[in-house]
Amino acid sequence: MAITPAVLLVLVQISYPLVHGIARDRVTVAVVLLSAGTALVHAGLTRGVRWAAGLLVIVSGAGLLAEIAGIATGIPFGCYEYASGRLGPEVAGVPLVVPLAWTGGVYPVWVVAGLLNPAGRVRIPLTALGAVGWDLFLDPQMVADGQWTWCSDFPGLPGLGAIPFTNYLGWFAVGLVMAGLLQRWDRTAPDSRAALVVPVAVFGWTWLGSALAHAVFLGLPVSAGYGLAGMAVLGIPLVRGLLARRITLRPLDHGTM
Repeated sequence: MAITPAVLLVLVQISYPLVHGIARDRVTVAVVLLSAGTALVHAGLTRGVRWAAGLLVIVSGAGLLAEIAGIATGIPFGCYEYASGRLGPEVAGVPLVVPLAWTGGVYPVWVVAGLLNPAGRVRIPLTALGAVGWDLFLDPQMVADGQWTWCSDFPGLPGLGAIPFTNYLGWFAVGLVMAGLLQRWDRTAPDSRAALVVPVAVFGWTWLGSALAHAVFLGLPVSAGYGLAGMAVLGIPLVRGLLARRITLRPLDHGTM
């Protein structure tokens, strides 16, 4: 069941503030692998292995291409580079775990956006906005840990000046491409409407758990506020829908979480 990697993901993420140095790098890699694994297991169980494989190719493939272009040209995110040798094997200066991070992070956002409105004209930009909200947590945390550094002359958000605003524009653009491709891929396998508890719970944990971690345990109160507000674009309508029972996470048949 998809709940197993999800529980492991939460446990490993809780350990992140408690470790440092090489141990923290290993925890970072484990978090990425578990988040991607949670997404792919859930997608495979609810939509089929073929659909899950397409999810991986679309999101991780687009993520890898965007990262390689970003390292080489500064487009679409701005000028940056990864720390060498900290996150495992690399291709063109991009650690191979990074494309998997896109899959692990974008999938729950995609699911929540679909619960709010499945129409592509709404779901696609909602997914892109949710991805930017997630990065408002991710980028400050990884920059603080030295996993990558920025060399752009563009200004950043107040309190996050080391990260240029072009980064968020790039995330939105890449998110639009990923969501557009996923919207088309969605038609290739029927949506069983099996239980969506796991990806929605991962979304909620990322939203509220990251805000708590940044504010209390990581010494990053500014990104705690930005990330909390950014993901609230999807999170607040989701909570309202659940409370009003307009959104249900129960399976319509014998689906699995």
